[in-house]
Amino acid sequence: MATHVTIIGAGLGGLTLARVLHVHGIPATVYEAESSPTARTQGGMLDIHDYNGQLALRAAGLMDEFHAIVLEGRQALRSLDREGNVLVDEADDGTGGRPEVQRGELRQLLLDSLPTGTVRWGHKVGDVRALGEGRHEVTFADGGTVVTSLLVGADGAWSRVRPVLSTASPGYAGTSFVETYLFDAATRHPAAAKAVGGGSMFAGDHGTRKIGAQREKDETLHVYAMLSEPLEWFGGIDFDDPAAAAAQVARAFDGWAPELTALITESDTAPVLRPLYSLPAGHRWDRVPGVTLVGDAAHLIPPNGEGANLAMLDGADLGEALAAHPGDIETALFVYERVMFPRSAEQLATAEDPDHPTLQDVINIYALDEQPS
Repeated sequence: MATHVTIIGAGLGGLTLARVLHVHGIPATVYEAESSPTARTQGGMLDIHDYNGQLALRAAGLMDEFHAIVLEGRQALRSLDREGNVLVDEADDGTGGRPEVQRGELRQLLLDSLPTGTVRWGHKVGDVRALGEGRHEVTFADGGTVVTSLLVGADGAWSRVRPVLSTASPGYAGTSFVETYLFDAATRHPAAAKAVGGGSMFAGDHGTRKIGAQREKDETLHVYAMLSEPLEWFGGIDFDDPAAAAAQVARAFDGWAPELTALITESDTAPVLRPLYSLPAGHRWDRVPGVTLVGDAAHLIPPNGEGANLAMLDGADLGEALAAHPGDIETALFVYERVMFPRSAEQLATAEDPDHPTLQDVINIYALDEQPS
């Protein structure tokens, strides 16, 4: 297959696609708006499932490298009530069905697996337009352009490629997270560290207030205070004043155990607001020659622990479809979308069911750093 694949976005989905294409000898270039791999933090831990994310890594030929970055013991799960009483306390079962890794390390693993120069950093997309016969022109913010016969939008919630295929745009999902970090927790925040336990912790019920936390590397607690409130409610919090913002968010949890509210008030970083967005249920598009989407660009859904896994599986499936149909782009895209559409619809159905997600599903968040532009 001589057609060069143009991928917009160097997240997990786009990089997995690029890697699977490389395994099959198909050339690709990834254009990324960020200036470098370290331009921003890459979020917390991800549990990579044996029924989707690990399948993608296997197709990419990276299972050994993946096992090397797994954080042992972090599959442990704990559920508490508002008073801090332990309701569920499950140890890591050691099966490897949902092993935890740091998102940034997984992304770097994929970057290291690609030929030098595959990713072009500092290329923010300004516009995409169809030229006919399956060709598209991508214009970057600096005025540069690229014309391609195969364009893949792997550029997340606020995709610049999606409008070529669909008029849909993400809407507020009704819940926002306030993100905090506690460092060296065992020594500096012992009560909070004890409450979290050795892996992931979830506190609350099916009400409008919840707290989730993950024990990451180096005794770091990564915390998400979850509040089901309209965006206007958060507009009343001055996030430019970290101490005042933390105190105001903590007041939403009045009456909760102090070791739980400490996950907010003792933050070693300024609290960050993370509104959650989703695309309409059943989002899909008619086949448009020469272009498709993977990951959140295609099927942004409320958190259910599947976002990163689905993005990677999308990338792997698309790469293998292109390899299986050399010289026939449209057949490859049809085969890929025929599987991707129902799979993403099924995941949206589970994300909208409050009784479905496990503890890990609830706090395993994807694309938290993506905001409307």
